[in-house]
Amino acid sequence: MRILEFVLVFGVLLFLHEFGHFIFAKLFKIDVEEFGFGFPPRLLKIGKFRETEISLNWIPFGAFVRLRGENDPNIKGGFGQASVLARFMTLIGGPLFNLILGVILFTVIFMRLGVPDTKVVQVYSVTAGSPALAAGIVAGDQVLSINNQKIESTEQLSNLISELKGTEVSITLLSPDGSQRTISTIPRIDPPPNEGSLGITMANPYRKATLFESVPFALQSTGNYAYQLLALPGNLIKGTITPEEARPVGPLGIYNIYTQAREKDVENTASTKPEDQLNTLLVLAIISVALGFTNLLPIPALDGGRIILLLPEILFRKKVPTKYENAINMVGFIALLALMVIITTMDIVNPIIMP
Repeated sequence: MRILEFVLVFGVLLFLHEFGHFIFAKLFKIDVEEFGFGFPPRLLKIGKFRETEISLNWIPFGAFVRLRGENDPNIKGGFGQASVLARFMTLIGGPLFNLILGVILFTVIFMRLGVPDTKVVQVYSVTAGSPALAAGIVAGDQVLSINNQKIESTEQLSNLISELKGTEVSITLLSPDGSQRTISTIPRIDPPPNEGSLGITMANPYRKATLFESVPFALQSTGNYAYQLLALPGNLIKGTITPEEARPVGPLGIYNIYTQAREKDVENTASTKPEDQLNTLLVLAIISVALGFTNLLPIPALDGGRIILLLPEILFRKKVPTKYENAINMVGFIALLALMVIITTMDIVNPIIMP
């Protein structure tokens, strides 16, 4: 049952990718011969939409778009004869729709989870043997002021404590029960590594957010995950992440991640914490961003690789000959198939286990 659920959900992500190509092709008057639900062989023809055949296919996984003249610039109304702008937008449309879906899913997550209240500084944890613990500071306390100076950010608190190391400070706190109290302590001049002068870690508590408040955080999260993917090779070379953390995953690996996230959500059904039931949604948001970003990589046969082949035409008004473009894409396609076999083998031999 979980397999069918995954096929449906992951298929929707792939469908939206192809739908992005379809929409932009139509917007730029490129003839779309067929929009297929699933992959061939064809099961049946559903009908026609503005000269485009809509088909249902036997392999119920994703979708595909068949553009007229995709590999032949001599066919009137086809992709190969369209303007460079039309071809660029049609190619980028698929990844763009995946990234937009990622933003939408992250927006839903932040609307349910809330967004960080950056003006409220809360104690997240207190280190054993620290001045904070000795003074009676506990996790959940909100720091209101230090020496009567109002605290409005974690950065401000850190800078102020750094300036006051070795001197007695007065800290006004708001307890989790709503009561207010003031304590005195002396921040350490030379604290142990990774502890800080007070011995606390800080965080911004989450507050309920509207749709419009959630969107900027969703855009930021989408950008952050895309940047992490971009920085992956460099971080691997520098040793900041392990090869296991950087390993690519195929459909089987994605299925393992999805099922583990779903199981966590089912286990946490009784939990009152919103974050305990958002694992699946978070995984889908990350997968959607990864699909969009990966397809933009400058690899032949991927959308990004085909966009790169447009650059000579954009920069020098000189189009790459079709026979060379087709050959490059074919080599890239074969290489991607070989890579997929290797990745799938890795997913079978060494299944992904979520922390």
